[in-house]
Amino acid sequence: MYITELIGDYVEHLEVERGRSKKTAENYERYLLRFRDIALDIFDQDPKLRIHAPTTASSNTDQASAQNPTENSPEGPDDDTSDFKPIDITPELLRKYRLQLNREVDRYGENLQTITQAYHLIALRGFLKYLAKRSIDSLDANLVELPHVIRKQVTFLHYDEVQRLLDSIDTDTETGLRDRAIIELLFSGGLRVSELVKLNRDSINLDRREFIVRGKGSKDRPIFISEAAADWVQNYLNARTDSLAPLFLNNSRNLQPVDTSGNYRRLTPRSIERIVQKYAKMAGITKHVSPHTLRHSFATDLLMNGADIRSVQTMLGHADISTTQIYTHVTDQHLKEVHEKFHSETE
Repeated sequence: MYITELIGDYVEHLEVERGRSKKTAENYERYLLRFRDIALDIFDQDPKLRIHAPTTASSNTDQASAQNPTENSPEGPDDDTSDFKPIDITPELLRKYRLQLNREVDRYGENLQTITQAYHLIALRGFLKYLAKRSIDSLDANLVELPHVIRKQVTFLHYDEVQRLLDSIDTDTETGLRDRAIIELLFSGGLRVSELVKLNRDSINLDRREFIVRGKGSKDRPIFISEAAADWVQNYLNARTDSLAPLFLNNSRNLQPVDTSGNYRRLTPRSIERIVQKYAKMAGITKHVSPHTLRHSFATDLLMNGADIRSVQTMLGHADISTTQIYTHVTDQHLKEVHEKFHSETE
């Protein structure tokens, strides 16, 4: 089998057997097809790199084989130079591929970021592991080393900044009540914006102040919210006169009687982002503030107040604790105590 067909099989495997989202599978497919295209360019420049070299029809024997391929191979003639086989993925091809990735430029003429290169290599490594499980000879997945990625500095709001953000909202209107409820939920529950916009009225238990969301990888996790957040959501719902299902609605009055679900008025992630940025500006907060900033603020607030990192990992829905550890460098109370105890004061 050739690489293109195997990539298709792998993408289906991700969706059906691994339970990955359609979006994740599409991303993996895009990265792997890019690998295929780059590899074919490398083979064009240096055909000797191919282990399974395509045959040519230059001799009479080869011509006869091409006319009657089943005599030599049950798969037909191996003369497809527009594809290659898994055995052709060698350490040297990998080296050249990584070099090419490092030299790639995007549509803006910028080199690919290290994290983007890492995504390509993660997809390739997963694909090679899949081939190994199917006993298909190819490169050992362990030889695909990921580049060291320097994570962006975490931007978060301190509690007083969150309070300024909330105080900037005029709650005398239904829109203001909605916006206050949104920001309270983002900070109190650590929700991703994609999770927030999917909430319906019946998704959230305001009496128990807890509910379940389905996050990345279709994984369910519990969300707990403060009494204040529950009260503001209830205030917003009390002000509404509709019976539509979505928890948060836009202000459109465009009536669509055919759509009884109410999804035509469901707020989008982009709308939530604009709402958060609007009040951050009104509050005089100069740092970039997004819905995800409030998720960062949720995590750092918990850790600064003594929560253990494993619990925060669960509440954030992180599969790997290393993802949660990005917050520890700004929340390590022990380091602050050491600094205050041992560092000299200036006069």
